[in-house]
Amino acid sequence: MTKLTYLIPLFPLIGFLVNGLGRRVLPKSFSGAFGSLTVLASFILSVLIFMEVRVDGFTAQQIRLFSFINTASLNIPFAFQIDQLSSLFLLIITGVGFLIHVYSTAYMSNEGSDHYARYFAYLNLFVFSMLLLVLGANYVIMFIGWEGVGLCSYLLIGYWFKNGDYNNAAKKAFVMNRIGDLGFLLAVFWMIGQFGTTNFSDIFPRANDTAPAVLTGITLLLFVGATGKSAQIPLYTWLPDAMAGPTPVSALIHAATMVTAGIYMIARSNILYTLAPVTPSIVAVIGLATSILAATIAIQQNDIKKVLAYSTVSQLGLMFLGLGVGAYTGAVFHVMTHAFFKALLFLGAGSVIHAMHHEQDIRNMGGLKKHLPVTHLTFLIGCIAIAGIPPFSGFFSKDEILMGAFAHSPVLYFIGTFSALLTAFYMFRLYAMTFLGTFRGTHEQEHHLHESPAAITIPLVILALLAVVAGFLGIPEVFAKDAHWLQHFLAPVFADSTARQEAHAISHNTEYAMMGGTVLAILVIMFYALKKFGAYTKTGEEASGFAKLLANKWYVDEIYEAVISRPLRGLSVFFNNVIERSAIDGIVNGTGKFIQYSSRQLRWLQSGQVGSYILIMVVATVVFFIIQIFGK
Repeated sequence: MTKLTYLIPLFPLIGFLVNGLGRRVLPKSFSGAFGSLTVLASFILSVLIFMEVRVDGFTAQQIRLFSFINTASLNIPFAFQIDQLSSLFLLIITGVGFLIHVYSTAYMSNEGSDHYARYFAYLNLFVFSMLLLVLGANYVIMFIGWEGVGLCSYLLIGYWFKNGDYNNAAKKAFVMNRIGDLGFLLAVFWMIGQFGTTNFSDIFPRANDTAPAVLTGITLLLFVGATGKSAQIPLYTWLPDAMAGPTPVSALIHAATMVTAGIYMIARSNILYTLAPVTPSIVAVIGLATSILAATIAIQQNDIKKVLAYSTVSQLGLMFLGLGVGAYTGAVFHVMTHAFFKALLFLGAGSVIHAMHHEQDIRNMGGLKKHLPVTHLTFLIGCIAIAGIPPFSGFFSKDEILMGAFAHSPVLYFIGTFSALLTAFYMFRLYAMTFLGTFRGTHEQEHHLHESPAAITIPLVILALLAVVAGFLGIPEVFAKDAHWLQHFLAPVFADSTARQEAHAISHNTEYAMMGGTVLAILVIMFYALKKFGAYTKTGEEASGFAKLLANKWYVDEIYEAVISRPLRGLSVFFNNVIERSAIDGIVNGTGKFIQYSSRQLRWLQSGQVGSYILIMVVATVVFFIIQIFGK
């Protein structure tokens, strides 16, 4: 079955070509159905391959399609790698991606037929690029997919291209990702120079014999790429602005594609990071700082999608914390559970926005519980899961990262736990202001409130179910011995790193105490948020003091504008007006003007009068003889 791996990305690519080329002639029903079925076909094939991979004793297989770059000193094949890590990500991408496609058929139904087909073409291309990224057997193929998801994010964030603000958000995402991608590209060049290849199977076995300084340089550059793609400090500000795109796009970016790319890349490169002496600590600190920063911002946001966007940035920070402390399985586990409950939350938010006629300010909502019963229940499940309340999935994956952080440094654990407590607060603030209390919108909005159609609610129900049960794939040893199926499944991928890591055992009593204390604190904060915001009423007052600082996102965008964007624009104006127009244009235009002037003066010598020509000849002859005489 692994020989058919090439079909997994091929199906969405076909969907992109058909919908893209036929966007002006294809009926909307066909575009949506065909785009969804191509991803479904990829999902079915991914399931079959996963069933083959999950058998004990399976070893990684490479499927070489053709020679991509072949020179005397460098051979980079276009090849795919199937192992436990890639097969798991295939399920996440195609499974969640398919549900988002189905959801989109209803959510985007008001679009014109050509725009509708264009939307599904972009969505299919997005899935294709992410599949290429996780299937690549070397860093070059991974980088092609890496750039592909960057392009698709630009196209989909700016999908409503007639809106200038949306175009600016798309450009911001594109530019900030290019900054990170430069780091990735430099790392690839360094690996070619160091190892003469970019193949995982060739680089990883030789990592132990590579100088630590070289590994540190390569892994830091790779991490620069990850900070761009997975929205970490300082390249995180594009992700909240990415909410300009349609809500299903936000779900796809935040749950199944793009932002998980950085996590996947580091998890795939785990042996390089384990052997690098400095990089893991930097990854952990940056991830934790991002998690806290984004969580503090989220508690004062009022746009329903912005709250979820900063939540994603915060959760990604926790994943990087896991990677930095060597809890690779925990980080991947949280990628999986986060994909389910974050897709659920974004699609639930889309259902709310759909019912509220594109209203996104939660201060103008409230009381939606009775009008949107399915959306309400599934959204509540997503909030419980992301808050980390047992036995929902977020509890198991987040706890595994925090336990890994505690084994590495108790300081990291307590700061990470604080981030988890903030998560519970802002999520239940969001839930309470949206679904509880009395309705605060207009009478017209209230009159048209209704539950979303089945194409929207069915994906919500499926994702809610996954958000509940997915955590049981990673039951910690403190509850049951050898019950962590995911750890056993991914063991071959992380075996070399695990063997080189120093074991830090945590007693069961300590683990029980930390779990119990954290869950109790989360429950207290949850009920506090419900009580405080369950009866929220609009006051019209603007936030002040520290709350204003958080509402304005710590003024990071303004700082970037003042320190980076404005000086660069001033520099560009200087180069345009002084260097380009005065110097370069002056030289080029001056040369032309000088030649024109010279030619106008010289033409007077060509008067057409024979006497003038004879005089010139005589003068020239005299000058010639004078030069000859005095030259000797």
